[in-house]
Amino acid sequence: MASPNPGSILFTVDVEEFDTAVEFGHHIPLSEQVAVSTRGLIGLADRFAAVGARTTLFTTANYALHEPDLIKNLAQKHEIASHGYFHTTFEPADLLKSRLALETLLERPVTGFRRARMGYVDPNDLQQAGYQYNSSLHPTWLPGRYNHWGEPRHPFRELGVWQIPASVTPTLRLPLFWLSLKNFPFAYYKHLCRQTLRADGFLNLYVHPWEFTDLSGYEKIPAYVRRHSKDELLDRVENLLRYLKPLGEFSTMGEFAEKLSLR
Repeated sequence: MASPNPGSILFTVDVEEFDTAVEFGHHIPLSEQVAVSTRGLIGLADRFAAVGARTTLFTTANYALHEPDLIKNLAQKHEIASHGYFHTTFEPADLLKSRLALETLLERPVTGFRRARMGYVDPNDLQQAGYQYNSSLHPTWLPGRYNHWGEPRHPFRELGVWQIPASVTPTLRLPLFWLSLKNFPFAYYKHLCRQTLRADGFLNLYVHPWEFTDLSGYEKIPAYVRRHSKDELLDRVENLLRYLKPLGEFSTMGEFAEKLSLR
């Protein structure tokens, strides 16, 4: 196991079609799924700029090809990594297919991957697809999703690919992902982030752009997913970023992986 870089704040975004509404029974066209995520992504990007935070945007190739100008514009400041080709489906061939599609769009290398819903990815497939890091591991237990309680909490190398887990608290392994940001008391959530950053030397958080739009019209989505949306959640993120800023350095995940390789 490699020691992480002290004070690295990785506030990442999973950019995807808004298929969460479809998952919970809404029938909305792809154009609406893309438009919802775009509204949220623009709002998030404005808050990153206000704080001076750089991030990694894990985007599906499908979304990026529907919003090429936006993704290319964001790539001038932030890192673009792969989130698969589509959000609803995954095949091992999508690893290479999505990377090549994004590289063609951006005219620059794409080195990182995160699978939708933090699903398992065979390390051999990642290596063969040419990735340098993978951030698909969430080392906690989420009922109905996965149980990764015994997996490493810190970055480790597997077949030459850095595995960079999402952050959980040191002892209880409480997840610090998007649902925690929404549902934990905010002061308590900030305390857990600070505690984890100090203990581990890095903080790897993730959200989705669609969370930052008005979700009130999607009544089939559970309240614990819809709550604190739009401006209220954008304010919460900006507050969190300003709180974390004195505690470390905002970094893209690609930069973090490069530093790990130099240790």
